[in-house]
Amino acid sequence: MTFILADRLLFEPRAQISRIFTEGFYQWLRYFSSDKAKLARAFEHMFDLSKFHVAADGGKIAAIAALTDGKTAPIKLRAHHLRRHLGLLRGIITYLVLKNQLQEHKYPFEIADNVGSIEFVASAPEYRGKGAAFALISHIMSTALYNEFILEVADTNTPAVRLYEKLGFSEFHRVKEPHSKQSNVNFLVYMLKKIPRR
Repeated sequence: MTFILADRLLFEPRAQISRIFTEGFYQWLRYFSSDKAKLARAFEHMFDLSKFHVAADGGKIAAIAALTDGKTAPIKLRAHHLRRHLGLLRGIITYLVLKNQLQEHKYPFEIADNVGSIEFVASAPEYRGKGAAFALISHIMSTALYNEFILEVADTNTPAVRLYEKLGFSEFHRVKEPHSKQSNVNFLVYMLKKIPRR
């Protein structure tokens, strides 16, 4: 398996990244459409490939994870793409909601300059449970020049919480989810790992 920034791949990765993103976050995205293929096509435009790292297995992407400074979003939604694939009304609603929740999402605390934010971690369905996401995040943390890494995870996403704990992350903050009945999430949990650098 190869670990590489998506913009350095020798093939066009957007369709695969979008499919993995849609599958991984379908619990929240299904409110905009129950059609996963339609959602994947609608979101294909939005990924900043210079911020998304991938675990590539030949021509297949096994896992994705974005790395940012916690202040710059790794995605940029465009309303006309969403309208084209989801329809006028649904496209506008999707744009407004996701722009607020994903693109303009802010952490509920200050982020120092030496902290990297790991975001949108997901594995392709056929690679789940095979260590692709674990290996990808390990690679990111060993090569990126940050002293600390943070991430956000839903408290009900037990497999993800276990993965991050196995990687050495520990919870340091949590925020009550205001729409818990709709999202099936009680809290957004923030986890931290410090990296000793020489």
